[in-house]
Amino acid sequence: MITQQADAGVPEGWREIYHNTLEGSAQVEGFRMEGDGAVTFPQGRLRLESTRGAEEGQKANVVFWCPEVFPAELAVSWRFRPLREPGLAILFFAAAGAGGKDLFDPSLPVRTGEYDQYHHGEMDAYHISYFRRMWEEERAFHTCNLRKSYGFHLVAQGADPLPDTADMTEAYRMLVVKRGAAVTFSINELPVLHWVDDGSSFGPLLGAGRLGFRQMAPLIAEYSDLIVYAP
Repeated sequence: MITQQADAGVPEGWREIYHNTLEGSAQVEGFRMEGDGAVTFPQGRLRLESTRGAEEGQKANVVFWCPEVFPAELAVSWRFRPLREPGLAILFFAAAGAGGKDLFDPSLPVRTGEYDQYHHGEMDAYHISYFRRMWEEERAFHTCNLRKSYGFHLVAQGADPLPDTADMTEAYRMLVVKRGAAVTFSINELPVLHWVDDGSSFGPLLGAGRLGFRQMAPLIAEYSDLIVYAP
């Protein structure tokens, strides 16, 4: 596999504003877990999994939030390696509370990992599901889906180049770029999808916000080298 430089695909002139290796507990101090999940670092990478059985459905799913608030224009790069299927992985970005509140405002309803709390709850976000292997139809035809919330608006879709876990030999580099009204997503520098938000069809453009990793049980996956760039 060809290894590219760390900032490949990031708009020219943008600078690194956040870098987290995710290699140990000190690196995730201040992160927030929603749902019943476990975070470990057996290989010097953040390993995320649910502590509930998949038979509990949505109650078994988790979201792990970075504590930082990032600007409206940003590029998010991270390395991802799933270890156990089935399951599904999502990145939330530009996530904020409804009505302009902070995502962690104590006046907002408590979120516990159940998906409808994130797309029809008191928050707005973009969310890209980049490893969809939960259901038979997802495993039979691999796609990456970009959605916008509030609501469950599927706004863009692209082919997912990731192999199944049995054929994974290393982590893959994910890159989301939100520049102006445009959102792009690539895996190992391969373009997967591109979408321009018109700011009206599915609500106004989303601005500054937080990012978080979501998993559907029983997926176990590792994350490393989280880097955020901005103009």
